[in-house]
Amino acid sequence: MDHHPDLEILERTELFRGVPVTAVRDAQAASFRKRVAADEIVLRQGDAATTLYVVIVGRLRAIQTTADGQQIIVRYLGPGEVVGYTVLAGRDRHPGTVVAVDDTHLLGWTEAAIKELMTKHSSIAMNAAALMGERYHEMQIRLRELATERVEQRIAHTIVRLSRQAGRRTARGIEIAIPLSRQDLAEMSGTTLHTVSRTLSAWEEQGIVNCGRRRVVVSDPQKLLLVTEES
Repeated sequence: MDHHPDLEILERTELFRGVPVTAVRDAQAASFRKRVAADEIVLRQGDAATTLYVVIVGRLRAIQTTADGQQIIVRYLGPGEVVGYTVLAGRDRHPGTVVAVDDTHLLGWTEAAIKELMTKHSSIAMNAAALMGERYHEMQIRLRELATERVEQRIAHTIVRLSRQAGRRTARGIEIAIPLSRQDLAEMSGTTLHTVSRTLSAWEEQGIVNCGRRRVVVSDPQKLLLVTEES
């Protein structure tokens, strides 16, 4: 493959990983670049779904707002991941808002461009179908956790997921490389701020995690995994 930075980047994304060189070249040619600053909105809940992006550098937060105005964090998105996959599902409105956590670089496609690419290259369409299936599977797991697990297990599962998505190894353990408040964890775990604070304090005493202001380090990943398995 040509040593074009965008081509090499696209090869590593979940939508274009493993597709033929010609398909990656076509995707690169049809793309446009977008840069957003921290706290800038990329997609807004309820707006028309007309554009799809992949993250090149940076991190985003996907949130949904309920009818009574409560905001719930759905997930974080990092390099290589798709943003605005509603376009792939054929829906006409974005179900949530996506906001930049820090300065972020994106590659984007219009709805017409991505559909043309999927029509022309079946491998891209297959990756899109697999991506939608993976997102569906993730949501099913989270719904099962909310319905059947104790709150400590749900918090542990949330931290494990975040450490896999955005963790980096340090001398103190696996640091989640995104600003993460206890309220954020409460929203993602389906519980209260008080419960998260109490749980994290107990885990700090046990040497499982180390928490600071908007920072979480998993000091003992094995012990945290054991919490997810407790009945």
